[in-house]
Amino acid sequence: MQNRSVTVVLTGIFALLCLYYLSFTFVSQDYKKKATEYATNLKGEVDKAKRQRYIDSLWKEDVWLGSTLQQVTERELNLGLDLQGGMHVMLEVSPVEIIKSLSGNSKDPKFLEALAATQKDQASSQSNFVDAFASNFRKLNPDKKLADIFANAANRGSINFQTSDGEVVKMIKKEVDGAIDRAFKIIQQRVDKFGVSNPNIQRIPGTGRIQVELAGVDDPVRVRKLLTGAAKLEFCEVYELQDYAPALDGIGAILLQEELEAKAAVKAAPAAQKSAADTAAKADNGLASALTKKDSGAAKKDTAKSANAGTALTKLFIPMQDALGVAVLDTPRVNALLARPDVRSLLPTDLNFAYEVKPRAINGKDVMALVAVKRGPNGEAPLDGSVITNASQDFDQSGRVDVSMQMNSEGARKWKNLTAANVGRRIAIILDGYVYSAPVVNGEIPNGNSSISGNFTIEEGQDLANILKAGKLPAPTNIVEEAIVGSTLGSEAVTAGILSSVIGLLVVLAFMVAYYNRSGFIADIALLINLFFLMGIMASLGSVLTLPGIAGIVLSIGMAVDANVLIFERIKEELELGKPLSIAISDGFKNARSSIIDSNATTLLSGLILLFFGTGLILGFAVTLVIGIFTSLFAAFFVSRALLEFWVAKGWKINFFSNLTKNWFKDSSFDFVSKRRLYYTISSIIIGAGIVSIILKGFGLGVDFKGGRTYVVRFEQSISTDEIRDALEAPLGAAPEVKTYGGSGIGGNQVKITTSYLVDQTTVEADREAQAKVLQGVAKFGKAEVLSSSKVGPTIADDMIFSSLYSILAGIAVVFGYILLRFKKLAFGYGAMVAVSHDVLIILAIFSIFNGFLPFSLDVDQSFVGALLTIMGYSMNDTVVVFDRVREYLSDSTKKNESIPTIINNALNSTLSRTAVTGLSTMFVLVVLFIFGGETIRGFSFAMLIGVIVGTYSSLFVATPIVVDFLTKDQEKKSVEPKAPKAPDKFAVPSPKDFLIEGEEPQQDAAPEKEKKVKKDRIIKPKL
Repeated sequence: MQNRSVTVVLTGIFALLCLYYLSFTFVSQDYKKKATEYATNLKGEVDKAKRQRYIDSLWKEDVWLGSTLQQVTERELNLGLDLQGGMHVMLEVSPVEIIKSLSGNSKDPKFLEALAATQKDQASSQSNFVDAFASNFRKLNPDKKLADIFANAANRGSINFQTSDGEVVKMIKKEVDGAIDRAFKIIQQRVDKFGVSNPNIQRIPGTGRIQVELAGVDDPVRVRKLLTGAAKLEFCEVYELQDYAPALDGIGAILLQEELEAKAAVKAAPAAQKSAADTAAKADNGLASALTKKDSGAAKKDTAKSANAGTALTKLFIPMQDALGVAVLDTPRVNALLARPDVRSLLPTDLNFAYEVKPRAINGKDVMALVAVKRGPNGEAPLDGSVITNASQDFDQSGRVDVSMQMNSEGARKWKNLTAANVGRRIAIILDGYVYSAPVVNGEIPNGNSSISGNFTIEEGQDLANILKAGKLPAPTNIVEEAIVGSTLGSEAVTAGILSSVIGLLVVLAFMVAYYNRSGFIADIALLINLFFLMGIMASLGSVLTLPGIAGIVLSIGMAVDANVLIFERIKEELELGKPLSIAISDGFKNARSSIIDSNATTLLSGLILLFFGTGLILGFAVTLVIGIFTSLFAAFFVSRALLEFWVAKGWKINFFSNLTKNWFKDSSFDFVSKRRLYYTISSIIIGAGIVSIILKGFGLGVDFKGGRTYVVRFEQSISTDEIRDALEAPLGAAPEVKTYGGSGIGGNQVKITTSYLVDQTTVEADREAQAKVLQGVAKFGKAEVLSSSKVGPTIADDMIFSSLYSILAGIAVVFGYILLRFKKLAFGYGAMVAVSHDVLIILAIFSIFNGFLPFSLDVDQSFVGALLTIMGYSMNDTVVVFDRVREYLSDSTKKNESIPTIINNALNSTLSRTAVTGLSTMFVLVVLFIFGGETIRGFSFAMLIGVIVGTYSSLFVATPIVVDFLTKDQEKKSVEPKAPKAPDKFAVPSPKDFLIEGEEPQQDAAPEKEKKVKKDRIIKPKL
């Protein structure tokens, strides 16, 4: 390898980068450990508030390589919900309320009937809601236009009675999309204020859904209220600082008194007392004076008491021109202070504080501006967002960004009075309790049309316009899918994931050494480097590590073995030809390159389909699988080769087999082809039995495919699933599905309960009632703890079914296309497609036939679909390696006189050692995952294990025999007319003698020019 030094440098650079990104995870975990130790009392109990204070105290401090603890935490390799507990929610913005609002809350019976019919249809339809509504409206109102409903004051300027239905539909879609965008931004702001580290919030393309993942949260009720509440937009008058300056002095006096009492309580040392007194003497005249210092020159407070009170105040508040400033870390303390009765008594009764939505940077610190707003006796605002008819980002006459806002007649009247009373003062625009802007009123606004100007960027102007429009349409979000993972179940998943990963890795490493001897050590080093790079890249990309992600890592390691196996088997072949070791290594890598690239390309295509169609946990699996493919290729092609050549250069002895495995698969001569009809029959019987089972019995559908609510419940003692089912039948109205969860390893005290109770209701109250009914029903069995729960509405369940079908069909189509493109013969494409379809049908058959008979869940859900797609990729990995050797043998001129079955049999036998080693190593990993990986992925790992067995079988006994059948038929067609001149195929060039009748002598052609032309045609024709 001429560029060995380049490889070493590149590997070193990658290693340093990976170490850099992984270091943030180690540092973050170390500080979390220190915080826990700090907050743990002698009884071993952890004070969560104390732990959070420790973290908050370092949040903005540099702790590692110039990064604050906040930045370190944001860059660490995050754990998913299944590993640390938390909540996954899929929200859907209701288009019904938006359409009703756009219609001016029309009471037209046909309009309401069309809406109701559309809602009902959407439960089992994938069509756009607005299009479906328009279609239903036209059916019910053939003589009426949509404009008759939507041409009202709220839509003045965009719709009139002459507007076509198409334009109305376009407008409604625009408003619905805008509402979804606004809901997404509002939820982002709410979650940011919720205090969750590294939340995952994303809008699902092509739908009205928003996915939210909050790892570590332990208050589901609060989260539901946070995410589903409609946006509350308000306009409030603002108290300026000078309006409540006396109250600030009083608050300072209270703080000073508390400081003195604290010092007296701890009996501070005289030196410390003197230092405090000196500090107080040097203090300025207090925050109240500093903040209220205007042109009139307010009188200074000269007394020492006022100075000390001001000092106490400045320790908590930061001087700002237009508001009180509070450091982000001090907001909890300030909130508690301002809520105290003695402090409230100093402030005007209608004064309420609200933070600005974004912090300001002051002297390198993040400071929250605290704006004092005026509210009514019951906390109401003088004007809310329901009066807004439109808002948009615009430009003023000077070309500066501003925001235009229009109100309805009622809002215009109230806005006129509000602006008239506050000329020269500010009015705060508040959304969900946070101030987004507080513009100064320049004059009375009589008609409800306003322009808000300032130093806006275009993006800030658009954001403000969206905020104002958030109050225009009532667009509540409904929870259509939900999953809650308790911290207990999460910690168990972490243990299971780590244990399965370590054991799986050790098994693979030991197997490689046992089979390949010293070269196995080199493969192990490459595998460990591959794992290190994989984790480092995940950390650099900000990926989230989930339990299926751990499965993906372990499986990637198992499949990465395949590249080394292919290389080592090729090197062994070259050594058997008598080549020197260095040349055998070089030729071995060269000959294995095509198989490795082709096989990994097919797996990559499956991984990309998973990335495109997958969500949640499956997405985590797909990310690790795709990254693992690239790292394994680098480790195999560059790291393994550099290590091998370094070993040879040192003159060290190296073997590619052990004494035990030296003669394994050597000179094997299995006849794979002749009994292909038998294999076809066996597969057909299994698939046929599966089809019968599917028709008569069906599948055990997971909650994400049939809709409903699922609860994982743990009891203190072993329980019977039949007893639980009977006990829940009465409170739930129907017997739920109850399965043991966790197997015998947990002691039989956990069950998974799936029910359709209130599945059509998406309210928080319905969620609470459903769980209460479950706990009520199982109460007689002793203490029961809900470890996790999930909910999927019927609409999203249908979406998942269609999405899964699309992904499977897309996987088969992509595989067929790649094989056809790469091997340029339909026979290979057909063989690959039949093999992949065969594997999918076999797995479906097994999951249907054995559902209910095995002591673990065989539910068909998203994880199962992910397993299917991965099996398809693995099967193609195996099939492509076999096809690559078949193609090589078919193009070998020394084998042109052999029959196609013979050639293909020889090709299969030559790759048998590789097929066995790769299959065994991957199965070892999956057996470990199945046993130690935990109940969360037991069904997934079982599907993968069966899939590897079936995939290996199909590569040898289905895919390649299909190729034999097709190539044999092609050969027979070409030999039907032996006298006719035929173009040569790529394997043999016929001579004119091939077409002579027995006993006939070759004759001299009288027209040599014509003969020359015929020969030329024979050469060109196949290329056309």
